[in-house]
Formats: sequence, C-alpha cells, structure tokens
Amino acid sequence: MSNYIEIEVNELLNMMATKPLVLVDVRNDDEVTRGIISGAIHIPLALLPVQYDALTKSENVVFYCHSGMRSAHAAAFASSKGCKHVYNLSGGVLAWAKAGQPFVAINEGKTK
Repeated sequence: MSNYIEIEVNELLNMMATKPLVLVDVRNDDEVTRGIISGAIHIPLALLPVQYDALTKSENVVFYCHSGMRSAHAAAFASSKGCKHVYNLSGGVLAWAKAGQPFVAINEGKTK
C-alpha cells in the first residue's frame, strides 16, 4: 500500500506558501530543459534510488513529472523508504501549466 497523498495545483501553491517542503522534479534531463517549477530540485526518476537519502530528512516532499504517473512511482518509493509526508502533484506540469502557473529555467531551480 502506498503512503502518499495526491494533491492538486492549488494545494501545492498553498503548501509552497505556508510550509517548508522539498519539491522534486523527476522528469528526464531533456524534459526539464523546457523549465521547472521554481524552487524544485531535479532528480530523474531513474536516479531516485541512489539519491533519496537527503529526502528522508525533509518533513514534506512533493514529487512531480509531466503528467503525474512517474512522480506517483517516485512518491510510492520515497514513502516506502521512510519519507514522512509525501505528496504527488496530480497532473504534473501539464496541470501546473493549465492552471497558468509559471516555469523557470533549470538553473533558477535547485538542481541536484
């Protein structure tokens, strides 16, 4: 059983404004060249098993990808490894863009 919560864009915006969180973009390198959500770190899904240790120390971790499928896998993995409050952005960057939210260049995020 997965122990993560699906959230919508408005819930993510509220979280970003009110609580400390780590926002993780699990898309591939070629996808993030088009832009990321401000403040996100980039850990491609394939590298998550070797880079998740730092995430277990975070109180709130939100994963996103293009549509929400890969990030759901990332969220399930992270919660199984001991991350406390794990969230998946339902709809991924497609939902983020549809809500009219901006993207920034990868070098303006927090690359890992």
